Amino acid sequence: MTDTISSQRVHEIVGDCLVETPEGETLPINTVFVEGILHTYGFRPDKLIEHHHEVQEMLALLPDQFRVEEGGGWSFLNACYDRNDVQWTGEHWCMEMLFCLGIGMGLAHWLLPRDMWSALPGGMPYVGITLSAKQGG
Repeated sequence: MTDTISSQRVHEIVGDCLVETPEGETLPINTVFVEGILHTYGFRPDKLIEHHHEVQEMLALLPDQFRVEEGGGWSFLNACYDRNDVQWTGEHWCMEMLFCLGIGMGLAHWLLPRDMWSALPGGMPYVGITLSAKQGG
């Protein structure tokens, strides 16, 4: 297990998991769609399975407050720091990508519906992580 979250690796994994279709062609029927804060991702299920363990390890490095079993979930805004209070990214987009991978794998979820996010600090969602989720996309 790694002891740090790599923003570069998050970008690489998302790039590997995204569905690519030639212009004018439709997305495969088994595409896993995940709605993020600003972006919607279409992931390949086989690639989500392939990267499941690594994403699970990265999510485990976030503060315990994000874990449903321990802290109940926490604000997206706190995800730029790991559990050792070290800033691993300064990009909200990278944090969004990590959580969307987790959501696509069944390891994370937005705690409230999008129409309620505006009532939360900074208008950002709260995220719950469940690391015991079974592998799959």
